[in-house]
Amino acid sequence: MIYLSFPSISPIFFSVGPLEIRWYSLAYIVGFIFAWRYIKYLSSNKKIYDVKANINEKLVDDLVFYSILGLIIGARIGYVLFYNFAYYSDNVVEIFYLWQGGLSFHGGLIGIIIATLLVSRNFKCSFFEVSDLICVSAPVGIFFGRIANFINGELYGRPANFLFGMIFPNADDQFRHPSQLYEAFLEGLLLFIILNILIFRYYKLKSPGFVSGAFLLLYGVFRYSVEFTREPDVQVGYIANFFTMGMLLSIPMIIAGLTILLLVNKK
Repeated sequence: MIYLSFPSISPIFFSVGPLEIRWYSLAYIVGFIFAWRYIKYLSSNKKIYDVKANINEKLVDDLVFYSILGLIIGARIGYVLFYNFAYYSDNVVEIFYLWQGGLSFHGGLIGIIIATLLVSRNFKCSFFEVSDLICVSAPVGIFFGRIANFINGELYGRPANFLFGMIFPNADDQFRHPSQLYEAFLEGLLLFIILNILIFRYYKLKSPGFVSGAFLLLYGVFRYSVEFTREPDVQVGYIANFFTMGMLLSIPMIIAGLTILLLVNKK
């Protein structure tokens, strides 16, 4: 096992008076700006994307705007329902205290799916023609989000006896897995590379739904695997003495991804 030192990086990127910009906020900003620009680039590249949808600038702008709303609202509601319902059912007002933290990726995913449905219906496009563009750009935001989790010293891993180990200042004195970095690599960097190979080498954006299915399948598999090294949320713990909530929420993603890929292949 390789032992690492936790880097001393302030969670605040910069501050001016009472105004603070944190790495976590910056991760969201960079992720959405990248998605906005990258979707515009992909949708205008007729070599890799020549489906019937009229993906214009207005559609992309609306898609990114409503995806931001869907992500934040969905991620918060998902955290409340999946990870801390007992607490928030007694403290309903605190659901709106976003600055206290508590977001769920899977809840955010549902929010983005709803936003994509609304935008595709409004512009009379196929859902998958739009969702494929979101999915191929999303891993960049995931990557920076996990790096921000690491800088904050949150969502750390279980005690480590293989791979890497470090002592997190917000945990105990045990060497623990830097599971945030595992997720940044698998769910962010590697997933982005694979999806882009699919669209630039195999032109899979021309098969609506394939990229969305691949995203759901691969993210689900990567997240399920990393959960074996990630410390469960203390208020949830282990389910049935084995599963974490992250594992259970990733299983439907894997099933949905496989189903979409099979349907696209059959079509």
